Amino acid sequence: MLILEDTRQQADKHDLKHKWFEDNGIKVERCRLFVGDYTLPANQSICIDTKKDLGELVNNVCQQHERFRAELVRAQEAGIQLVILCEHGGSIKCLEDVYFWTNPRLKESPKAMTGWKLFRVLSTMKDKYGVRFEFCDKRSTGRRIVEILNNDSR
Repeated sequence: MLILEDTRQQADKHDLKHKWFEDNGIKVERCRLFVGDYTLPANQSICIDTKKDLGELVNNVCQQHERFRAELVRAQEAGIQLVILCEHGGSIKCLEDVYFWTNPRLKESPKAMTGWKLFRVLSTMKDKYGVRFEFCDKRSTGRRIVEILNNDSR
C-alpha cells in the first residue's frame, strides 16, 4: 500500500505513525496535497488532516479560523471527504466527548475555549462543511489512517 503525505507535515514530528507504516509494509510518499495530511494516490476523495491534540484544534478554530475554514471549504467544493483525526487520546473517543473536555489553559485564562464551546464549534463545522472529526491516541494513529482510507475509499 502507498499513502501520500503532505510535504507541509513536519517530517520529524510523526515518528510513531511512520514506524507503524514501515512495520506494516506501507510506503509513504511525500508530495503537496490539495487538502489534509494523508490520502491515497489512486483515490484522493478522502483526505485525513491530523491534529496532535485538542489544543491544536482549538488553535485552528480560533487563532487560525480563516485558514482552517478555507481548507474545509476547499475540500467541500472539490467533493473531498475531509476527516480531522485528533490524536488527543484519553477519554476523548468521539466528538460528543469534547463537550466534557477541560481545557488546561482555563487555569491561566478564564477566556480560554471550554469543551462545550469547542464541541459546538466543531459540530457546526461538521454540519456546514461535511467534515468528520475522529479521535484516537498517538499509538494508534497510523492504523486509524489506514483504516479510514481503506474503509472509506471503496
